[in-house]
Amino acid sequence: MSASSGGLLIPVRRYRKTPGRFRIPRHVTLAPHTACDEVPLLQLVQDLRISCAVEARLLAVGSPSADIRVSRDGRIRHQEGYRLEISHTGVRVLSASDAGAYYGLQTLRELVRQQGASLPCCLVSDSPDFSRRGVYHDCSRGKVPKLETLFSLIETLAHWKINELQLYIENVFTFASHPAIGRGFSPFTPDDMLRLQEHCKAHHVRFVPSLASFGHMETILALPQYRHLGEMPGYCDRPGGTTLFPSDRKSIELISDLYSDFLPLFDSDDFNVCCDETWELGKGRSKGRASRTGVGRIYVDFLKKIHRLCDKHGKRMNAWADIVLQYPELLNELPKDVVMLNWDYWPEGSRIPRTKDIVKSGHDCLACPSVNAWATHGSRLDVSMANITRFASTARKYGVSGILNTNWGDWGHRNTLAVSLHGFAHGAAHSWNGQAVDDRTFTPLFCRDLLGRDHSSLASSIRTLGLSYKTFGGDGSRSSDGYHILVEPLDPAKDFYRKVSVGSPVYFPKKHRYSRIDIASVAGMNNVIERLSALRWPSPRKGTSEFQSLCLQELELAAQMEILAARRGIIGKLHRAGSSVRSRRRLRLSEDMNDLIANFELIWRRGNRPSRLRDNLILLKQSAGVY
Repeated sequence: MSASSGGLLIPVRRYRKTPGRFRIPRHVTLAPHTACDEVPLLQLVQDLRISCAVEARLLAVGSPSADIRVSRDGRIRHQEGYRLEISHTGVRVLSASDAGAYYGLQTLRELVRQQGASLPCCLVSDSPDFSRRGVYHDCSRGKVPKLETLFSLIETLAHWKINELQLYIENVFTFASHPAIGRGFSPFTPDDMLRLQEHCKAHHVRFVPSLASFGHMETILALPQYRHLGEMPGYCDRPGGTTLFPSDRKSIELISDLYSDFLPLFDSDDFNVCCDETWELGKGRSKGRASRTGVGRIYVDFLKKIHRLCDKHGKRMNAWADIVLQYPELLNELPKDVVMLNWDYWPEGSRIPRTKDIVKSGHDCLACPSVNAWATHGSRLDVSMANITRFASTARKYGVSGILNTNWGDWGHRNTLAVSLHGFAHGAAHSWNGQAVDDRTFTPLFCRDLLGRDHSSLASSIRTLGLSYKTFGGDGSRSSDGYHILVEPLDPAKDFYRKVSVGSPVYFPKKHRYSRIDIASVAGMNNVIERLSALRWPSPRKGTSEFQSLCLQELELAAQMEILAARRGIIGKLHRAGSSVRSRRRLRLSEDMNDLIANFELIWRRGNRPSRLRDNLILLKQSAGVY
């Protein structure tokens, strides 16, 4: 086996096979170098029991006679690098740091899962492409995960050698100085953040705070006491709009209060202030000033105020780069310690090559692709892989600090975490050793590593689900037809998208969108039904964790939602064409929709807090009730 050619999900830098095999004894012993090594060694103990049916025992720190030993070696230069030596007499993991030892043991865990109790002898020397290898997870568009879900996600990401996690927060935090902001949204508490941070530390993951600070403030501005701070109240039917009015001193005072409540909880030196997609800026209350100085000047001046707040809290400011790149002449005005987060979610995205401009300006930069799961049931798998691959290549070319792979939950976050994990793993592989990743063989490796399934059928099912968005026959290869058709009113005269709770619009009104039922094709939707109905999702087997079990259920739910969307779209087209639909067919779809609703709620509650579950249930029940 050559790990560099794809034998490992996260490919290693150098792998040399040596003669012989190490046969793991039935009573295998493991020795840490320090107490920090015990966390990954206990993970390995569990893998040895499941994959090799052996009893594993942890010895005291520094025990010299263990079958599997962890040691420190100052000759290993990279702080996250390691050397893995498997000989016929045992296994050694050598590193210069606790993190390096952790990653060496993750590679050993992969080999144990693949090879079982007979490991081929080899020498592995490994280190990462990037110092920052992050995941950005949306917790504000509908789903607030339970802590147990996030604990499992942290462990999964760390196994893939991800070393940074950011949670997207608009309002889902209990701000002591502004308690109304998170009320009704199942918000995180300060204790939640501290517990997550401790779990991250145990797995060598930096927990970096992230908070909307300029744009995407709609859930806060919807509250009566904050509407006066909106740039353009009423924009897109949001009571306070989505963007702060930067010229009102109370806007920066609000941000200052939120930072004071939030930032002292975090040890990380970095802080993501977001500040992306300030759509209304210069069109509302600041229109006059914009006509005199330009929108870019207004934007950059407010960023400088935010930067001073970051300095006050001892944080290095990170900010999304989309707005600044519209005004490149102002990029040089930003303090040089600001890290620009350059995001673009399409393979041919025009901002990807702009990474060069950011680096040239003297700013540090992260490349920010996407798992492409928002507003889909099964993700846009091919788009995600192409986007991540190209962005990672550009990041290596220009020598940026790292990759921050994003996962969004727009339109109510009906998409499940399970469909995003493939993209997380793919981004992790490209963050660690991207030039050795084989995208063609990646999906089977992902299935084997995450779910312990070494057969091709699950990989084929994940590919079929991840490409189903292309099959509806809509207006383009990247449309989200199934996601919208599942809840779109069959009567086109009604509001296309309904706002089901104040401050948390799941959909925009009709004037901002168009009917997906109209543009989808009957042939395409029949194709979706045929392909996805033929899939057989495996049941959890012995040794499957709660997280893995939930992932399998979420994948099956995603396919179920896509199938019902296609069935519903076909009936919708017949109805709009004036054709009659047999009552038996309508009744069966209604019954199946009600079964979906029950399953959707059950699975949501297994992994997430209630939060905006109610909004999604209202839409789904409206959808089921029209038949």
